[in-house]
Amino acid sequence: MKIIEDCQNIEEVRTHIDRIDREIVALLAERGAYVKQAAKFKRTTTDVKAPQRVEQVISKVTALSVEFGANPTVTEQVYRAMIAGFIDAELAEHATLQGHG
Repeated sequence: MKIIEDCQNIEEVRTHIDRIDREIVALLAERGAYVKQAAKFKRTTTDVKAPQRVEQVISKVTALSVEFGANPTVTEQVYRAMIAGFIDAELAEHATLQGHG
């Protein structure tokens, strides 16, 4: 686990949060590029939605959350929202690849 600095004021806190947000957005872009690629390997919209895979991911990340000392409830909520957004994007990509978009 990364050592968290003891901030002396709100500006330092915000600087760290801004840095982390930049890293998160970069990782979201990377994840999104792989999600886009995944659409070409899926035949149906059910394959895109993949509810069993969603639950596998949720289980994995909540376990990681405990390992890293994060709040598992927050992690699950964030991941469910993120996955829903990526599913919408992947459905649009899938439709385009199938000639429906």
